[in-house]
Amino acid sequence: MAEGDGGVRQVVSEAGEGAGGATRPADLPVFLLRAFLERNARERGDAEALVTEDARYSHAALLAEARVVARGMLALGLQRGDHVGVLTGNDDFWVKVFYGAALIGCVTVPVNTRFKAAEIGFALKQGDCRALFLRGEFLKIDFAAAVAEVRGELPLLRHVVQLERDWPLAALADEAALDAAMAQVTPDDPLLIQFTSGTTAYPKGVLLSHTNMLRNAWACAPRLGIVAEDRYLNCRPFFHVAGSTLSLLVCLVTGACMVTPPTFEAGAALRLLERERCTATSGNDSIFQMLMAHPDFDRSRLHLRKGWAAAGPKVMHSIMRDVGIETLCWAYGLSEASPNVVLSDWREPAELRAAGRARTHEGVEVRVADAESNAPLPAGTAGEIQVRGWSVTRGYYNNPEATAKAFTPDGWLKTGDLGTLDAGGYLSMVGRFKDVIRVGGENVAPAEVEEVLLHHPAVNMAQVVGVPDARLGEVCAAFVQLKAPATEAELLSWLKPRVANFRMPRHLRIVPDFEAIGMTASGKVQKVKLREHALGVLPL
Repeated sequence: MAEGDGGVRQVVSEAGEGAGGATRPADLPVFLLRAFLERNARERGDAEALVTEDARYSHAALLAEARVVARGMLALGLQRGDHVGVLTGNDDFWVKVFYGAALIGCVTVPVNTRFKAAEIGFALKQGDCRALFLRGEFLKIDFAAAVAEVRGELPLLRHVVQLERDWPLAALADEAALDAAMAQVTPDDPLLIQFTSGTTAYPKGVLLSHTNMLRNAWACAPRLGIVAEDRYLNCRPFFHVAGSTLSLLVCLVTGACMVTPPTFEAGAALRLLERERCTATSGNDSIFQMLMAHPDFDRSRLHLRKGWAAAGPKVMHSIMRDVGIETLCWAYGLSEASPNVVLSDWREPAELRAAGRARTHEGVEVRVADAESNAPLPAGTAGEIQVRGWSVTRGYYNNPEATAKAFTPDGWLKTGDLGTLDAGGYLSMVGRFKDVIRVGGENVAPAEVEEVLLHHPAVNMAQVVGVPDARLGEVCAAFVQLKAPATEAELLSWLKPRVANFRMPRHLRIVPDFEAIGMTASGKVQKVKLREHALGVLPL
């Protein structure tokens, strides 16, 4: 089957590799977004493909809408290789712009909806955007005004298309022009520029191709057990790869239905889960903890059977038991790897999945190495997780210096994450190097202390950061959100016999929630802001 003919090759299951067998290709599909869109329209045309707050689309309708958007982009003068910004919540507008751009080889540049004017301007300028598609207002934020404020600094930005004012696009190229443009797109073409903050002052644009993202979604789907009949609730923003690759594109490559709220709020997510009879979902520990702690949470009203979480063993067990996702898989990844690096298989033992141990995908390699010398470490020794293979980015767009620093001399991506690799090839994540707390010469990964705190029956969420100490240089400070009454002294007393002395928090504070301190749009507590908060409230 030649590239560009709109087909996707058959995938078969071959038993004998890994627990329960692993899904292997009879031949690799054509990793082109267009191919999966056309296959779904052909084979599942009337079935629902996308459900948002105020819209429903079948597979056939979604392809038709994407083609109209692509024709509109061509009429604006956009062509293969041009960069197109999109600034809106999780809605059908975002999906249609992304799919329409992909059809003609344009590169989508998602803009974080929590960015302020200067940050929006940076993303659009760094991403060389020639067009921007935006919702004028979202979550009471005036994006139209923010873009107007910085537009004078964006000489390449020729078109600003506002949903409320300019949609649908008035001028369309003809069908023949669209077909000709689509025929030029290849699986190795860039599909998306994902901005990731990392440790630098400004975000870096991770360049990801059709093959990077679609093959990652295609490799993850069978391990999660996702099939065409599933209805997948997305809790992550589309401007993160956990939302685009591991939610939206997992649905695309399987033909499943994507259900998404415009942004995550636990109560609204629970209502969608029930109303739409969703069978799958995913998220990090914070997202699941907020769902389970919500007063409307009632397992008997849910239909969830599948999904993945980036969480520690305590939360993994809670999701399996309390939410009822017995086949829950553990996932680890980062934007630079499209994003998934390792993922459990739903057929593996529950204890293995809950423990946060998983193997990588065929064609992707993982090693644990010394972060300074990049020398591989013995099995079971903690070090930097390094990755190479088809899922890894070709680099950061317009940032050769950052690209050079991201790779070892022998071509491995340096993740900056701390992990261990056992003799069987199972990777476990310990923490992030930038989060590691140095207590009197001992390294402490915050996740180690957080995991123990979560075993206390009164603790719903726990976060640990390092703060200065005159004697030890740095010590642990813990912040917890409760689900039952407890005092700070009680928690410290309970914790003391359960952790090594150097891991023991010297400070602990109970907080009503972490939203006021700082959380990302994807539901993660921002450790930088939490540390700033700690410096302001603790007697240091």
